[in-house]
Amino acid sequence: MSSTAGEGMAFSCICGALQGRITAAGVQSGTHVGCFCRDCRAAQLYFGQPGPAPGPVDILQMSPEEIRIDKGAEYLALMQLSPKGMLRWYAKCCNAPLATTARTVKVPFAGFIANRFVDPGGLGPITTRGFVPQPDGKQKHENLRYAVVGMLRRLAKSWVSGSWKNTPFFDCDSGEPVAVPIILSKAERAKFYT
Repeated sequence: MSSTAGEGMAFSCICGALQGRITAAGVQSGTHVGCFCRDCRAAQLYFGQPGPAPGPVDILQMSPEEIRIDKGAEYLALMQLSPKGMLRWYAKCCNAPLATTARTVKVPFAGFIANRFVDPGGLGPITTRGFVPQPDGKQKHENLRYAVVGMLRRLAKSWVSGSWKNTPFFDCDSGEPVAVPIILSKAERAKFYT
């Protein structure tokens, strides 16, 4: 599957059983973020991906309605690091992480894992870096305004237009995720926080 400006950006799980694309509007309105948070890093390790440390997890923050799954939707699966944690979607055919969403369909937010793009170079440079570790042990955000303004614009558009209902991750009639989550116990979770 190729990616062109008019078609958006193609993505695939590792084995190719699940494929789709992010619409051109989704790419254009998205925010390219590098996230250093412990949860994003732990999730990568849970899925058997190379540990991103000391670098970030590369993410496109976007509206879920801009994600199209063209093949293999039956492989869509779900994990939570904790009972109240974000929803972390993956392809169960090969354990490939796909996206992180809010726990409710009414907050139309997705952080799509850039490694899933066939050609991630089309995202351009990272504009926001979150939870960047500092020498004193604290964390800080760099250029957070890009992520905040982008998210507020996308949320407003989704809520006003009603397009938040067009998501591959939730059944909008029931409001429930389309997959039953695996929820890690505290002991299971601890193994992935390095």
